[in-house]
Amino acid sequence: MKKISLLGATGSIGIQTLSVIEAHPDEFELVSMSFGRNIKSGIEIIRKFNPRFVAVQDKETYEKLKLELEIDKIKIGYGQEALIEAAIFDDVDCLVNAVVGSVGLVPTLKAIENKITIAIANKETLVTAGHLVTEYARKHEVDLLPVDSEHSAIFQCLQGEKSKNIKRLIITASGGSFRDKTREELTNVTVEQALNHPNWSMGAKITIDSATMMNKGLEVIEAHWLFNIPYQKIDVLLHKESIIHSLVEFHDRSVIAQLGTPDMRVPIQYALTYPDRLPLENAKRLELWEHGKLHFEKINFNRYKCLQYAFDSGKIGGTMPTVLNAANEEAVEAFLKGKIKFLQIEDLIERAMDKHKSIAHPDLEQIQEVDQLTRNFVQTLIS
Repeated sequence: MKKISLLGATGSIGIQTLSVIEAHPDEFELVSMSFGRNIKSGIEIIRKFNPRFVAVQDKETYEKLKLELEIDKIKIGYGQEALIEAAIFDDVDCLVNAVVGSVGLVPTLKAIENKITIAIANKETLVTAGHLVTEYARKHEVDLLPVDSEHSAIFQCLQGEKSKNIKRLIITASGGSFRDKTREELTNVTVEQALNHPNWSMGAKITIDSATMMNKGLEVIEAHWLFNIPYQKIDVLLHKESIIHSLVEFHDRSVIAQLGTPDMRVPIQYALTYPDRLPLENAKRLELWEHGKLHFEKINFNRYKCLQYAFDSGKIGGTMPTVLNAANEEAVEAFLKGKIKFLQIEDLIERAMDKHKSIAHPDLEQIQEVDQLTRNFVQTLIS
């Protein structure tokens, strides 16, 4: 029985992780979890899975939850300290980090210190402080197992292979909600249009990131840290069907790809069972004849400026990816609230990056300071 801590239980990845746990009750137990403010979904999960500890975002949610639950049977907390406690609670074997944003960084580091395996679905943790996370993981001999479909695909393609033989990683991208629109047509797009992803059912923030292609940019930085590959050896390929999840080219020009129908339960379950595999019931089988053709396009960086910014920040290194991520989080939130237009997201990111002078080898305190300063700067621009 593998004991699981799940951060971000009511989000898209969290719900699908729970589906995997429920499908294999003899293999997995939900020991601890966190969610933000979604009381209704949170209570449903708690009553179904009976975790021993639950962390919520704030005191208001905490007080509401106490009124609904028998608190003598479950421990509840709120805020950052509770999120950390959920990550390392009792005898957890694996932390599934599915929260959105850089809030997932410190709980991940604490879990690594406690030698807990990390199933990482929180891109921002590696983008913000990839050097610290990977250094911690090496020091404490902890596995960082990717949950994103693209990184799981690369991870699966590399099983049994030697890193010295890798020529390049090729990360596929659906193109998001606006992949068939020109930049001119993006001027007045709405939040509702941006949230209508053609292939995947995801949370609001990641769906907007997909539309700007920032999501793919964050994945490029994440891949750099997960697989220790320089940015010059990472390519992005537009692939609208999301059937090929990513590819690895070796120096003998052989290319290995991982394919499957768009179903996040596949990479989630692989991270939980690695190096083994379990059956995945009710998953749609990939029948290539049903698709007939698969389409591929070279990425236009002038069309997808956020992707270019991500490559630029990664190559600069230091605190620049922290700035990229913080500025993007603030800009996306402003767009979702109707405060800015869609194309202003990339403008705010560019201005934040232009203003920042990168610190080469930041510690955790410096990263947190830069993160907050960037958010304050972007908020000033929005105001």
